[in-house]
Amino acid sequence: MTELQSLGLRLADPGSGAPSRRGGAGPSDHKAVTVDGTTLMVPVHTAGAFTSPFVADAPGADGRSTLRRGGIPIASIGFPTQPRFYARSTADGIPYSHIATLHGADVLATTVLQTCIRYESRRKACRFCAIGQSLAAGRTIARKTPQQLAEVARAAVELDGVKHMVMTTGTPATPDRGALVLCESAQAVKAAVDLPLQAQCEPPDSDAWFRRLKDAGVDTLGMHLEVVGEALRQRILPGKAEVPMSRYWDAFEAAVAVFGRGQVSTYLLAGLGDSAETLLATSRRLLTLGVYPFVVPFVPISGTPLEDYPAPPAEFMRSVLEPLGRMVAEAGLRAGDIKAGCGRCAACSTLSRYETPLAA
Repeated sequence: MTELQSLGLRLADPGSGAPSRRGGAGPSDHKAVTVDGTTLMVPVHTAGAFTSPFVADAPGADGRSTLRRGGIPIASIGFPTQPRFYARSTADGIPYSHIATLHGADVLATTVLQTCIRYESRRKACRFCAIGQSLAAGRTIARKTPQQLAEVARAAVELDGVKHMVMTTGTPATPDRGALVLCESAQAVKAAVDLPLQAQCEPPDSDAWFRRLKDAGVDTLGMHLEVVGEALRQRILPGKAEVPMSRYWDAFEAAVAVFGRGQVSTYLLAGLGDSAETLLATSRRLLTLGVYPFVVPFVPISGTPLEDYPAPPAEFMRSVLEPLGRMVAEAGLRAGDIKAGCGRCAACSTLSRYETPLAA
């Protein structure tokens, strides 16, 4: 699975299952693939995927497909189907799929603000980010209102059995860095449906926002480092690097005090330049604080400055994920114990497969 996620997948039938995503925030240029009962987000639109040794045959009558490596059958796989809530629209004619989308097998995901002060500046934009692409292509709207999010969340639960929800946001030009709009959105969703929620934003200016988010109905919080080395931060995410690492560390500690151990997480993108040693040392410090370090392989997205940057080899991912899985288990944290969000979904990384001593 680690190799499949690093190398990507060629599809004999690109229309298999739920549609894949190009551009936008969150996992993009991927497709959800279920292997041995585990759903992974696998690159299908990247340059590496076009030359991958992994090929999925067109699905048969049962919806299953044969996964081949170098022409040799190695597994039977499936694809999550198109969710039924996608067929609906709001009263003012906005398709539900423009407001929130299905990620993995059972996760509802939305970008509340599809604009970002970082992205709007060529000098400050994160080099891997495609948050503006889906907006420019007309596949989403710039601002999802709390009422729209509540309406779609209720439908996704009732029609498709969605189990939890992720709300991320572009960073607005306000000191709370998006916490306010996440509070408003969470409050509306929780009033409409009993659905565990994760909110994701940069560390706000005040730790008081963590209690406000919790009181609004947010169950888990994501504050994503992405890369760690300072020179790398300045080069890859120059705008986000204006928030110093010291603020992240203080914010992680304060957030864990509100949400609890294992209910605060961060993305670490493997393959952008941080060494395995740096990723593991950072993860060890995060685990000490009670933060879940969700290490995922970098996926180059078309149309971004890093579209031709290579994905990390599977060997590099294993060199990080195998020891990290042991560290996570020793810290008493598990992906399955996270109430909502990316770490619980676990589809963008195979980390959860390494979390037990037997798997490691």
